[in-house]
Amino acid sequence: MPFADVGEITGHPQQALIFEHGWQSWSPTGAYRVGDSPPRPASETIQTLCYRPETPIPPGAFQGEGLIAVDPGDGAPVSLWSAASHLDVPSIRVREEGGRLVVSADGPVRHTQVDGPLDAALRTWAEMMAEGVAPPSFPAVPPMWCSWYGYWDKVTDQDILDNLRLAEQHGVEADMFLIDDGYEAEIGDWLELRPEFGSLERAVGTVREAGKRGGIWLAPFLVGHRSRIFREHPDWLVGGADAGRMWDQDLAVLDVTHPDAAAHLVHVFETLSAIGLTHFKLDYLYAGALPGRRHEDLTPIAAYRRGLELIRQGAGPAATIHGCGAPMLPSLGLVDIMRVSPDIAPTLLPRSGDISQPSQLGARLTGAAREFLHARWWVNDPDCIMARPEVEAREEWAAHIDATGGLRGSSDPIAALDDWGLATTRRLMVPTRTDPS
Repeated sequence: MPFADVGEITGHPQQALIFEHGWQSWSPTGAYRVGDSPPRPASETIQTLCYRPETPIPPGAFQGEGLIAVDPGDGAPVSLWSAASHLDVPSIRVREEGGRLVVSADGPVRHTQVDGPLDAALRTWAEMMAEGVAPPSFPAVPPMWCSWYGYWDKVTDQDILDNLRLAEQHGVEADMFLIDDGYEAEIGDWLELRPEFGSLERAVGTVREAGKRGGIWLAPFLVGHRSRIFREHPDWLVGGADAGRMWDQDLAVLDVTHPDAAAHLVHVFETLSAIGLTHFKLDYLYAGALPGRRHEDLTPIAAYRRGLELIRQGAGPAATIHGCGAPMLPSLGLVDIMRVSPDIAPTLLPRSGDISQPSQLGARLTGAAREFLHARWWVNDPDCIMARPEVEAREEWAAHIDATGGLRGSSDPIAALDDWGLATTRRLMVPTRTDPS
């Protein structure tokens, strides 16, 4: 649908603050002045992986996905142009033209004016969008330990058990142990293990015997070109959908509207649940909302939501569904926990200069800008605590985690922590706040 003008703000554009809300977890989000240069993708691949692929942002424009807000800066109400529903998410742009700010969108929008500062207006908007869709409250979620930032894709079952033991020995209060990327044979082949990992049943069983919960990472809508699913079931893939390139391979998309693919997806989660896993971190979820040819004629957002519903069917009603790399508004009401920022990294700055990429800077900026969603839409996940000595600016990252109300999760090898890192990890490992901030 082409963009059409839907509103304007006159006055003094240079005084205005324009809030862009990114499409998915990793998409930069923040407020900018008219003369600023907001974050933009460093490459076409990053456009696919971390921004809204089908709607690149033209030069000289600001763009929000489902929401753009303008604080005129003169005491007048904040103007918010947003999706009318979480089921239809337009791209919304602001451009400066002839001494005014002109707003355009490629779909229906709702215009709301809210008195007060920008952060208060965003909280009001989040509550309005959540009404009747998200639960009225969110219980406290205990802290966890995650394998990713310590062991990356070389994790083994023994690494999980070693840190289970060390957490108990050193008083690190982790209620759940999350086996992240690296256990699987290939992206898409979630029930086939990388031989070097060891035994999933052994790892999960030992965690449960210790009175802890077991969690696991999947990218359920991705199908790597090296996978068995890709070779054997080309009819299960979304036609024409390019999910980008990661893990040194091109990525296809599982078509959850195909009956056999849907049954497979449910089976994967039923099988993992039967092992004793109760927490499912679902990554790269943007893929499920990519446009393409599907078996059933659904919109990308409707297909995405169907996929999450199938996952819930397989995982069970008591399972914890934890989104990441996920379209924000389309996930409303279907996830318990949501990553609200790009990945953290041991480095302060992203390698490419693009803050959608792993870095402390990107995670801090976008995570802080989305704090208003916590306990309104879901439990926010600001990403993991990293406190070992080689982590740059670890004091600043710890302060950011301390300021959020969201999920706390250590991802250091506990044996790698020095005295400061261990004390800081112990201090930060507390349950989530149940009150919206």
